[in-house]
Amino acid sequence: METTTKWQQLIAYSKAHGFLFNSSEIYGGLQAVYDYGPYGVLLKQKLKDFWWRSMTQLHHNIVGLDAAILMAPAVWEASGHVAGFHDWKVDHRVSKKRYRVDVLIETHAATLIEQGNAKAGEALLAEMHDLLNKADGSGLTKLLKKADIVCPIAKTSDWTATKQFNLMLTTKLGAVEKETNQVYLRPETAQGIYVNFLNVQKSTRLPLPFGIAQIGKAFRNEIVARQFIFRMREFEQMEMQFFIPPGDDKQWFTHWTAKRQQWYKVLGIPDKDMAVHPHTQLAHYASEAVDLTYAFPFGSKEVEGIHARMDFDLKNHATLSKKKLTYFDPQRNQSYIPHVIETSVGCDRLVLLMLCHAFTQTAAEGINRTYLKFPPALAPISAAILPLVKKPPLVQQAQAIFKALSPSFSLAYDEGGSIGKRYTRQDLIGTPYCITVDNDTLADGQVTIRFRDTKAQERLPIADLPRYLQQRCTLDNLLAQLA
Repeated sequence: METTTKWQQLIAYSKAHGFLFNSSEIYGGLQAVYDYGPYGVLLKQKLKDFWWRSMTQLHHNIVGLDAAILMAPAVWEASGHVAGFHDWKVDHRVSKKRYRVDVLIETHAATLIEQGNAKAGEALLAEMHDLLNKADGSGLTKLLKKADIVCPIAKTSDWTATKQFNLMLTTKLGAVEKETNQVYLRPETAQGIYVNFLNVQKSTRLPLPFGIAQIGKAFRNEIVARQFIFRMREFEQMEMQFFIPPGDDKQWFTHWTAKRQQWYKVLGIPDKDMAVHPHTQLAHYASEAVDLTYAFPFGSKEVEGIHARMDFDLKNHATLSKKKLTYFDPQRNQSYIPHVIETSVGCDRLVLLMLCHAFTQTAAEGINRTYLKFPPALAPISAAILPLVKKPPLVQQAQAIFKALSPSFSLAYDEGGSIGKRYTRQDLIGTPYCITVDNDTLADGQVTIRFRDTKAQERLPIADLPRYLQQRCTLDNLLAQLA
């Protein structure tokens, strides 16, 4: 199937089957802001739980934190966001559309490379990277014209001058709206970890190396937010900052790159769909960086970033706050500002990855079938309890099974319509097992388990259901593969 068509189908499918809705849809929606529906929120929570437990439960030297969204404005001065957290924007005079300059140039370069002109494409990217960090955007304007890059809609190059656009969202704190009361909605979660470094170290008495993990919302006023939930203005991050002695950067960077690759393999993502993309142009705070990318229908894009951030953040916070952020190392008998290895996952991008990977369409014996092939431990609904027909004895038995299992597993109960239609409804949301109570159940105490992927069935005693689902539908099995 054509990639674009599959992508459009997946977006429509996600809404139709309760995974994702456009925010404020009845009022026309809010661009690039989405709500998670009943099954989307379950999928997202299981992915978050898996990441959290894999970090904090499997490592004795990684602890958790939940820092506030609102922070002192000086935090963002120290981090460099106030002065440098911007993109270059450009408007087209005819189409009236606004674009990110780097996206326009990268797209054009990719086209050149696909057409066999790799030298020109790579030269264009190199020139762009040289210009991006300059305060004057005139060079980017000239580059757009020199490369003859046109508006995708108007098909002409009638561009305005490029301008900087700060991506941070602001709000007012306190009852009086003064300029001095302006605070920022955090554009990343990492800074909350850095400013709490000493609080965590002293309260836990952890020696270096150790890590701090956090899951939380971040906000960016993107110029062009697109590709569904891949790039949003309100999103969630899963980050772990690993504090290490200076000089150990390479060792731990290599370690965490390998560990994070293994994590995606345990999710069931094949190597052919994941790639490690080293940064050729490093951010000012990084000595080394890679992106873990996934082959989305719209191209291979970053899901997670791993960065060796040196001592940039802690040093800047120490300077601006005038507080010491040093660690005394008893092994070295010296104090120093630790270096940091960062792993940062876009939680919403991870959800999108799982939806793309699970979206399955087959045709067999003249029958087209669409379903979501989630790993059983991550499926929004682990199992559906279904009475074969809506008769009191079967309904009562099915409800009793649901009541017994629901404290331990995410379950669905459905007694409406034919059994075939109910199976299909569960396939569409990715439920791996349907447990059917039939007339024989009342006599032999066994139920029929129907498998989503093969549609095969087997009989199992009711008493064995807890153990059966425990072995297949809990995160413990995935965590064991990482331990």
